[in-house]
Amino acid sequence: MTVLGAYRGNVRDDLAWLNSGGRPDPGAVFHRANLPRVGLDDVAAAATGVMCSVALYLHDGDLVSNLTFISGATAAGSPTNYFAALYSGAGALLAQSADQLTAAWAADTAKTLALATPQRITKSGIYYAALSVTATTVPTLVGSVGAKPVLTGEGNLAQTSGSALTGSAPATIATPAFKRQVPLVIAT
Repeated sequence: MTVLGAYRGNVRDDLAWLNSGGRPDPGAVFHRANLPRVGLDDVAAAATGVMCSVALYLHDGDLVSNLTFISGATAAGSPTNYFAALYSGAGALLAQSADQLTAAWAADTAKTLALATPQRITKSGIYYAALSVTATTVPTLVGSVGAKPVLTGEGNLAQTSGSALTGSAPATIATPAFKRQVPLVIAT
């Protein structure tokens, strides 16, 4: 048995396929993502006016200025409000983007939303990146499917909360409900 358990190969060789998407050099372009760029598909975001938040591991010292979500095959239809927000691991609002109001969001389009106040992370751990869209048709998002927490202490990879939200993020993530569909989010 090795330090790597039963695996006897070169870990970098075995994980090389993860680099096939051409991810930028983390030393050159700061970014954090909750999912790798492989195995993604079109997933439902949340109902209109409902916030979807996803777990995102951030490191001490990270400066998060933007949150990027990517629409899937369905564009936003007649949006009236949408915003992104960053929450602490405890679910307290740290910052949100400006309300995007009626700005179009086409299918298969990355939407980068700047936080009103960039957040310097002071403790490594799980944070939550959230998106709420109020529209006739909520866009689908690029993402994956996750399992419900099973072990004590596990958190949701994705969750929904709130109802009838418009342009302001709630102060806390209140009564989150497990969500199987996990949208991709990229923090820069």
